[in-house]
Amino acid sequence: MSAITAITELANHQIRLAARPQGLPTRANWSFTTEPVAEPGPGGVLVKTLYLSLDPAMRGWMNEGKSYIPPVEIGAVMRAGGVGQVIASQNPNFAVGDYVSAGLDVQEYCLIPQEQIKRSGMFKIDPRLGLTTWLNVLGMPGMTGYFGLLEVGQPKAGETVVVSGAAGAVGQTVGQIAKLKGCRAVGIAGGKAKCDWVVNELGFDACIDYKNDDVRTGLKEHCPKGVDIYFDNVGGEILDHVLAKITRGARIIICGAISQYNNTTPVQGPKNYLSLLVNRARMEGIVVFDYADRYHLGVAEMAGYLKAGTMKSKEDVVFGLDTFPETLLKLFNGENFGKLVLQVAKE
Repeated sequence: MSAITAITELANHQIRLAARPQGLPTRANWSFTTEPVAEPGPGGVLVKTLYLSLDPAMRGWMNEGKSYIPPVEIGAVMRAGGVGQVIASQNPNFAVGDYVSAGLDVQEYCLIPQEQIKRSGMFKIDPRLGLTTWLNVLGMPGMTGYFGLLEVGQPKAGETVVVSGAAGAVGQTVGQIAKLKGCRAVGIAGGKAKCDWVVNELGFDACIDYKNDDVRTGLKEHCPKGVDIYFDNVGGEILDHVLAKITRGARIIICGAISQYNNTTPVQGPKNYLSLLVNRARMEGIVVFDYADRYHLGVAEMAGYLKAGTMKSKEDVVFGLDTFPETLLKLFNGENFGKLVLQVAKE
């Protein structure tokens, strides 16, 4: 059997956005389709999806309305970054067998025409560093933490950095970079196991368990000199608590607001925002795509940390494309421990 015959006999199972959710998405918001797999045309590449990155930002992409990136259209395959292996190629830059990272979307196979290769962000990856690591510390979450903290936060040795969602994909990177740059790192996470891991494994100085402890008391105890940098992944009440503890000239980095994403009422903004005025502080958003032309610099630095053993990358891997609707919800109820990854196929 020829390679072309084998490929054309493959079936591509896909998950598409069927309806925009109100509140938490359910299985009814998705449709499950199957299409034949086609050979790539001149300059194109066919990738078999191995792992997909599940991120809180996906909830925002499901909403209609203006944002930093167009919404996923109704009927379109759900947007997702992933890693996979090239199984057919008409492009001299990618050979069959290469492992790549790209926007593969929630499907088993991704056909990327030549004109979309750059837009998909496809690049070859080194599997020796761990395939799922390329969706975490070396992927979009890691780049978010890296550029958000260093470019927007501009940390200085000796400063106190607080990060919410500390055991998640972005948070674990932020805290570890803060320590590597000579800062005090204080995390906020849900549950004793996550907090213990953040301190004992990642090397944070402290971690506040928002599910079982009082956040205001924890901030007072673990940030005696105040908060110089706050990397916010959750929004809501926790943001207000931290704003009450910021120092003069503090920097607040707005990365996400997972506590608000599934609201059916208007998003709750910061009630304590006048603290920015009193402390001459700055609040600024981070969208990782703004730094795409410099990803290679962040990847090179953090790959060095991983190889040296001074940085860790933890992924929470769930197997099965068909579990996507339920697995995605782990992000919003705090079930994931580490970067949430959906395994689509065996390596």
